Amino acid sequence: MAARAAGLLTRVPLGARRGPAVRPAHGLLSCPGPVAADVRKEERASGGAEPGSEDRTPKKRFSEVQKERREQAQRSVLIHFPNKISEKKFLKYLAHHGPVNNHFFYESFGLYAVVEFCQKESVASLQSVTRTPSMGTEAAIPFRSRCFHLKLKNASNQTSEQSSISRSNQSPPSSKKLFELLCDAESIDDQLNTLLKEFQLTEENTKLRYFTCSLIEDIAAAYFPGCAVRPFGSSVNGFGKLGCDLDMFLDLDEIGKFSDHKNLGNFLMEFQVKNVPSERIATQKILSVIGECLDHFGPGCVGVQKILNARCPLVRFSHQASGFQCDLTTNNRIALKSSELLYIYGALDSRVRALVFSIRCWARAHSLTSSIPGAWMTNFSLTMMVIFFLQRRSPPILPTLDYLKSLADAEDKCVIEGHNCTFVCDLNRIKPSGNTETLELLLREFFEYFGNFAFNKNSINIRQGREQNKPEPSPLHIQNPFETSLNISKNVSQSQLQKFVDLARESAWILHQQGNDHRSPSSKLWGLAALLLPSVAKSVSQAKRKRKKPASERVKNLLESIKSSSTENSTNTNGTRTVSTQA
Repeated sequence: MAARAAGLLTRVPLGARRGPAVRPAHGLLSCPGPVAADVRKEERASGGAEPGSEDRTPKKRFSEVQKERREQAQRSVLIHFPNKISEKKFLKYLAHHGPVNNHFFYESFGLYAVVEFCQKESVASLQSVTRTPSMGTEAAIPFRSRCFHLKLKNASNQTSEQSSISRSNQSPPSSKKLFELLCDAESIDDQLNTLLKEFQLTEENTKLRYFTCSLIEDIAAAYFPGCAVRPFGSSVNGFGKLGCDLDMFLDLDEIGKFSDHKNLGNFLMEFQVKNVPSERIATQKILSVIGECLDHFGPGCVGVQKILNARCPLVRFSHQASGFQCDLTTNNRIALKSSELLYIYGALDSRVRALVFSIRCWARAHSLTSSIPGAWMTNFSLTMMVIFFLQRRSPPILPTLDYLKSLADAEDKCVIEGHNCTFVCDLNRIKPSGNTETLELLLREFFEYFGNFAFNKNSINIRQGREQNKPEPSPLHIQNPFETSLNISKNVSQSQLQKFVDLARESAWILHQQGNDHRSPSSKLWGLAALLLPSVAKSVSQAKRKRKKPASERVKNLLESIKSSSTENSTNTNGTRTVSTQA
């Protein structure tokens, strides 16, 4: 099977020795901050800890992390400079404007540094000594941003003192590198954790995302003082991978809110405003203006598209300095609440993110997901399926959304556009799971569970954590956790769903057949690495064409026999458990 892999995969040494797992270096290039410390704790927890033995250190709320990150971004600057530079002299120069908290370097259309000062006043100090460049025959728009270009007055003085500058990695590993790391892992659990560490957003990449939002906020604030541009989705929910798009929304809710504590007698002051027929039209007008500003005045903002007639109007653009593809919407608070919910689920148990990353990688390897809109499954749908599966374990690894709602207090109450989005926000009030199943077992049984799921009649619902009758005839029905009348997988076609089912059954079969053989030196690609090979998908379609009996039926029968066999041997030492059918 391995010999049939294509592209970069064919260059992987198939007989790779399985020694100690290769660990990537994740050392920060900057001074540690409070959020950075939390990130490192989470990274340690996602590594070699025993399943279910979670870090008991108090965990920060999603809102607290967002606030800290935003404050960091507001006192940061982005500087583009030539390669021939002395890092020591560079930092000494910046120190004239105030103490530097931390910094890091990266490449994107040149060499850049993100520098975080200790005070916001240092940013204004640096801006005060910065000039508008002379453009020769062209004219420069004098926009005072926090993006700078550093030039050397005398390059020859710098050359003798320049040192090698460490650059922060902003890209995921190549296929060849990934397979080498997976082959060197000691177990399937180690493979899943290795993939997570290689693909998850780094501390530097996360800072760069918040900083990019802060730059867009500077532009929007010219029209809407007091507004905020907040990242949501993969950039903040804990499930983003290096290279993912940056989703952000313009939050205008805090503008003009009345302060109840200021009682000025019988007078009530209101702003004079323009009125439009609907909130949608207001959104379109606001985004249209912001889109024009980004196009004409935003440094590094290119390819600006105003997609205003979509169900959710947005402005799409590329930010060259950061390398991010960006989507800007407005007042998308339900999306932010969904991000918070996923952040909580990912923080509750270290196995959650490792399993989600691996399932997403598996799906992308077999073209079950795509960056192009269409009839494919989405990463969000796959994440919901993993959460649902983990709610169905015995005992459950993750609580239902209804249970999280029952833990909420008055401070947690949240209703957005008539939708009840209430759940407990303090992670420390949620009791950890007593489930100790390994990632290897969970991966195998995820494929078995959904390889035999009754998609034709049942829907997936993480609010209650149980199967329900489908309210509509869509091939795949996954209930939106907050807008409960919506199906987040309505776009998925029957053929794509069947492809997912066939691949899930085939993957479960491979993992069952391998058993303990993956620890044998004679094995080639094994465990998760074997599941990522394109030949797995090809074997399904070829088997269907060559045999009268579909591969899916053969695999299903095999899995049923394995399941019944494992039920008879319920006293095995691996702690294997079947999927709970209790609500």
